[in-house]
Amino acid sequence: MKIDIQQFIEVAKSQVKGQGTTDLANAFIRANRGTENELQVEISFGVGRASAIPWVAFLGFNQTVTNGIYPVYLYYKEKDLLILAYGLSETNEAKKKWNITNAPTIKEYFSTNNLGRPDRYGSSYVFKAYDTTKTLNESEINSDLNKLIEVYKAHNPESKLKPQTMEAFEVSAFLDAATKAGYYLEQKLATRFTASLLTKPFVILTGLAGSGKTKLAQSFVQWICQDKKQYRIIPVGADWTNREPLLGYPNALKPEEYVTPDSGTLKLIIDACNHPELPYFLILDEMNLSHVERYFADFLSVMESKEEIPLYTSETLKSNVPTSLKIPSNLFIIGTVNIDETTNMFSPKVLDRANTIEFRVTQDEMKSFLANIKSIDLNSLKGKGAGSAQHFLEMANNKSLTLPDGNTINEALIQFFGELKRTGAEFGYRSATEILQLINHLSLLDSDLTTNQKIDIAIMQKLLPKLHGSRRKLCPILEKLGGFCISSDIKVIKDVFEKPDFNFEINEVLYPIALEKITRMYRSAIDNGFASFAEA
Repeated sequence: MKIDIQQFIEVAKSQVKGQGTTDLANAFIRANRGTENELQVEISFGVGRASAIPWVAFLGFNQTVTNGIYPVYLYYKEKDLLILAYGLSETNEAKKKWNITNAPTIKEYFSTNNLGRPDRYGSSYVFKAYDTTKTLNESEINSDLNKLIEVYKAHNPESKLKPQTMEAFEVSAFLDAATKAGYYLEQKLATRFTASLLTKPFVILTGLAGSGKTKLAQSFVQWICQDKKQYRIIPVGADWTNREPLLGYPNALKPEEYVTPDSGTLKLIIDACNHPELPYFLILDEMNLSHVERYFADFLSVMESKEEIPLYTSETLKSNVPTSLKIPSNLFIIGTVNIDETTNMFSPKVLDRANTIEFRVTQDEMKSFLANIKSIDLNSLKGKGAGSAQHFLEMANNKSLTLPDGNTINEALIQFFGELKRTGAEFGYRSATEILQLINHLSLLDSDLTTNQKIDIAIMQKLLPKLHGSRRKLCPILEKLGGFCISSDIKVIKDVFEKPDFNFEINEVLYPIALEKITRMYRSAIDNGFASFAEA
């Protein structure tokens, strides 16, 4: 086993007190976390704030740092001391024990060398200690590590890590698994959903109640996650008026305590920060039962600023909760939305930061469903796509804007921009960038999609959701936008909007998904005097 321990020390030293894991630290984690020598490398520089004792642990199959024994490097920065240790978990009592007799505990080593008391990990045993003010001998370091690993293997003959090869992420694999589980899912919808997640890790699923929004989110996360700890499905409460149900709060009566939320959201985010090689998912069910801006404002802000969410101001660590929290790039947030008299509308600020996918059920889909009703067994999906999780994350990091049909796409976007500006619903540079990234991911996931089909999806998910207003304000805009969606002498009002049985799939329709939605919004505005994307 070999790891660049000198680089590990330099990264740890570069972190500023009070700040969390840096991009440099994340790069080091990704580069060194692997399966060499049949052991998994786990690394931590701290979450939310720089750790006083960064560490590198080496774990066998089914072993964790919270419940086991393992070789570990512990870097006590303030003491300029690196310890290669017989590690013991602190969170839970280890099921195994090190069979050693002549090694001091770290607590004993500190006492013998007049170093005071170690802040943490005092019960682990010292294999060897190194003075980091002096130049470290790389060959000696690696030789010592491999000697300890041999001791570890002797203690744990079953600790070999099961090899995992990275599989390519393919929508078809998810569709096949979902079909076998009894969950009917249309291919284009699955492609739109996964492309949206890859483009921006915040997706809103809206539409008819009982149309499968939550089922889609649930089935996908169970398929791609190897462990249920990687996701949470949280019902949003109508009484959520602040962030406490998601992030908890410091206990004013006990300064040393931070009250963590029962939802498990805070732990999920911390785990995601600690495991950047795995995808994590936060599913907020019925997201708009409460005003989203009240309980979700911190998340909306840091999505763009990439800053950290402050949790408390004290320098003293409370209940192992960091002072601030970064929303990592491997955390994906999915919100499901129903629109009725009990829910609240989304503001443009929320919609602008998400891809919004509408769920509808056609007559043909209902006919097919009734003819083939099956019980859904989502448990059969568990972990089936976990081998492709790493590739999924690599795809999510692809922010390419280079498209072979770029000119056609740009012309369509500029056309819609000009008309949307008249109603105050024009889009900015961020939305334009995300539209191009969405189209790129759609191209990668389904090469059979035409340029117009990809533009159609982008218009529906990124441009139309912000449209709302009175009949007088909205109808002229919808008439113009509807005209952009057709390519012939079809009269948009007479032949489309006022014709109940208009066929949106004819060749003259460039963007059928968008045109069908625009038509519904127009009719809603005529009938009710007002229309919005969510309610039409």
